[in-house]
Amino acid sequence: MSADRAYDLARARLIVALDLPDADAALAAASRLRGHVGLIKVGLELFVAEGPAVVRRLREACPELPIFLDLKLHDIPNTMRGAVRAARRLDVRFLTVHAGSGASHLRVCVDEAAGALGILAVTVLTSQDEAACREAGHTRAPAELVELRAAAAAAAGCEGIVCSGEELERVRAAAPALAPVIPGIRPATADRGDQQRIITPAQAIARGARYLVVGRPILSAPDPVAAADAIVAEIAAAL
Repeated sequence: MSADRAYDLARARLIVALDLPDADAALAAASRLRGHVGLIKVGLELFVAEGPAVVRRLREACPELPIFLDLKLHDIPNTMRGAVRAARRLDVRFLTVHAGSGASHLRVCVDEAAGALGILAVTVLTSQDEAACREAGHTRAPAELVELRAAAAAAAGCEGIVCSGEELERVRAAAPALAPVIPGIRPATADRGDQQRIITPAQAIARGARYLVVGRPILSAPDPVAAADAIVAEIAAAL
């Protein structure tokens, strides 16, 4: 395989999280990083600040970059169905829903998506550790919750699952057909921030990750393009 082909395959796996306060900042970051990342993620802060218009602006400015809409839907089935229907009109590649809703709720979302976008089931947030899960009333450890929710996502027909790298091998054993999407990615020299269950890019790829979600280690770097390229190089070396 040529070096250029290896780079392209690795770049396609990198999702940059545009966790930024407004559309202008998001558009500037996306424009700067185009050609260096595979997808762009729009999360709650940006979506609440700007609404669906920011997705449309990003698609117009960077049409080659698929959009991952990370809203982590968790509501009654009818409301989730309506939200998925609205997301379909935005022409996004992925949409997240909470796997804690259960298989029947997830199936509603998959049915409404109708293949037009991929439903990703969020298991346990990477900012939560065992103590946080206990505080939330869970009697199971995070890894157990992730495994149960992965099974529910697989039963519902989700395209992928969002989990930490720590549970990745367990998830692949429980639900091998799901595409693992891994946040909490931190290069070895990066600050942990508010993440508890983190992993390096190379470790995630070695354990079977399909996509890696990286925000602050790229956006807060002195040179975001160089930071993205370094992560892509690490992914390519691990493939």
